[in-house]
Amino acid sequence: MPMAEQHQAQLRQRFDVIYAPTGDLRARAVAEQGNSIELVLTIGAVGLRADEIAAMPKLGFAAALGAGYENIDVAAAKARGIVLANGAGTNDACVADHAMALLLASVRALPQQEKALRAGLWRDDLPLRPSVNGRRLGILGMGTIGMRIARRALAFDMEVAYHNRRQRHDAQGCLYVDSVFGLAEWADFLVVAAPGGPGTRHIINAEVLQALGPQGHLVNIARGSLVDTAALAAALAAGQLAGAALDVYESEPHPPEALLGFPNVILTPHIAGWSPESIQATVDLFLLNVERWQNGQPLQTPL
Repeated sequence: MPMAEQHQAQLRQRFDVIYAPTGDLRARAVAEQGNSIELVLTIGAVGLRADEIAAMPKLGFAAALGAGYENIDVAAAKARGIVLANGAGTNDACVADHAMALLLASVRALPQQEKALRAGLWRDDLPLRPSVNGRRLGILGMGTIGMRIARRALAFDMEVAYHNRRQRHDAQGCLYVDSVFGLAEWADFLVVAAPGGPGTRHIINAEVLQALGPQGHLVNIARGSLVDTAALAAALAAGQLAGAALDVYESEPHPPEALLGFPNVILTPHIAGWSPESIQATVDLFLLNVERWQNGQPLQTPL
């Protein structure tokens, strides 16, 4: 997990830091220094395994830098009495902004329009692209990020519906739909904002994509595991979907090879939540949670 030098310096003011941004460095750090490690800061995609927890007998606190924690073995940690936290809320606005940017870019075909212009084509030679205002946006996952996306979509005069583990009575102006398939059938565009993990793996499958339809656009700013990449490639190849804009992939950190040949696919390198402001906020939150843990106070964002 790469971390900017300024944030490493901020952590070093408080701790003796073992920086292990790659798998090899991480394995070496656990093997050689596991006996002395008391705190762990990771990310959801990397996580913290049960065998790593077992190799760190002094570990008392572990946190995910962002909101996701799908690869942290929560059961193993809690069995040891290890306190867990995440970075919930620190990058919600940034992710929601990026989701709307991807949606607009996909529906309005901004990369294709720019490429055509650079090739000497003017608007008269290009197909008309639809607006997003007045269209139906489905949001899968109505957590804090989903709620922020909904507010932005409502400001674009879109109709908004969502599917969630439970209905939210504070999602004003949004329709609740009780299945992913039903949400896709209702929606013109679908944004994936649900947590990762085994329970949501390939929740966006061939049937859901077919329900979204040939004029539909898919945006994923959650986790790559939620979308069946092969099914998405097949739907695009068959003309069953108008476009997709993805920030996350099953193949991370490698690009999704099956999708690279489609001109109506927009890809960004898992940066939806990355901005100077959001990263600083999540580092600050980690330090606050550690301080609260050390002082016996409730954490700001416990797991």
